[in-house]
Amino acid sequence: MNQIIDEFNDYRSRMNEVILSKDNLVLKRLWNLDANTYAPGALDVKTKELLGLVASMVLRCDDCIKYHLGKACEQKVTTEELYEVFAVANIVGGTIVIPHTRRAAEYWEALQQQNNPSGS
Repeated sequence: MNQIIDEFNDYRSRMNEVILSKDNLVLKRLWNLDANTYAPGALDVKTKELLGLVASMVLRCDDCIKYHLGKACEQKVTTEELYEVFAVANIVGGTIVIPHTRRAAEYWEALQQQNNPSGS
């Protein structure tokens, strides 16, 4: 299952390097704004990542969902917390979000397996 994580992260990193290497000021500012949005502030990073995950699910962006799942994992989000986020996203976005929830669940399982290979 780690293959889906590695493929996503490798592709994202490689393409970000290509895009940013073109030295487009607007794109660089956008990347910077995105990074700063998720910095600690009145809301902690964990909360911001979960908000980003809900928005990504409602907008049905699988790449964004995977990114925020990875960040949620880094922030020690529990599976119970995550499934509450999935519930909010599905209520807000409707049943069209269900296929994205399936893929998100698959990716989360891979993240959990990668971070806890022994299952303990």
